[in-house]
Amino acid sequence: MKRSDINRIMAQAAEMIAANGFALPPFAHWSPEEFAARKDAARHVIDARCGWDITDFGAGRYDEMGLFLFTLRNGLLADLQKGGGMCYAEKLLISAENQLSPMHTHLLKAEDIINRGGATLAVELYGSDEAGRFDEGAGGTVWCDGIRRDYAPGDRLHLAPGESVTLRPGDWHAFWGEGGDVLIGEVSTVNDDETDNIYRDPIGRFSEIEEDVAPTHLLVSDYATWLT
Repeated sequence: MKRSDINRIMAQAAEMIAANGFALPPFAHWSPEEFAARKDAARHVIDARCGWDITDFGAGRYDEMGLFLFTLRNGLLADLQKGGGMCYAEKLLISAENQLSPMHTHLLKAEDIINRGGATLAVELYGSDEAGRFDEGAGGTVWCDGIRRDYAPGDRLHLAPGESVTLRPGDWHAFWGEGGDVLIGEVSTVNDDETDNIYRDPIGRFSEIEEDVAPTHLLVSDYATWLT
């Protein structure tokens, strides 16, 4: 992805987030230079990979297959593994109209996916085989706002603003905006995007960046190179 496109997507996302009554934390507005100057104080933000995250899943077709994310807060795997401490995470996502977030599941993370505003959020569901692999013939069970819902393979949920679904490891899911763009909330156990996203098809979680302009704000995938 070009850095200029990333900067544009950030600006558009910030407008949609604000229009729905959400305010991003102060570090969201730091320039790369301010982030570098404050990196010692912001060590947890960096280690927990909080912040801006924009991906085309390595396909180069962001409008068709991509996702905007901002990790607001996140614990560490060490806390989750010991069963105490900061064992939770929260994100905002934007799924554009017909923009696919491809079929995947998680090994550890359970998550509530919440339509926070905008259009309808479509979620396609499949279950797993005994080894946890994608199974096109398997269904399963999820909870929509605390109400049990059994799904057949390939069933689709259509979540209006305010509605949610709880997904557990082994619930394979893909999602997109239907009828317009959707602001999504995600509340989950600790989030580890480097190792805990298991995709059905061989794709990349993070994008390669073409540095055609300077970044407005750093992505979480920039931290290793910009903040050393």
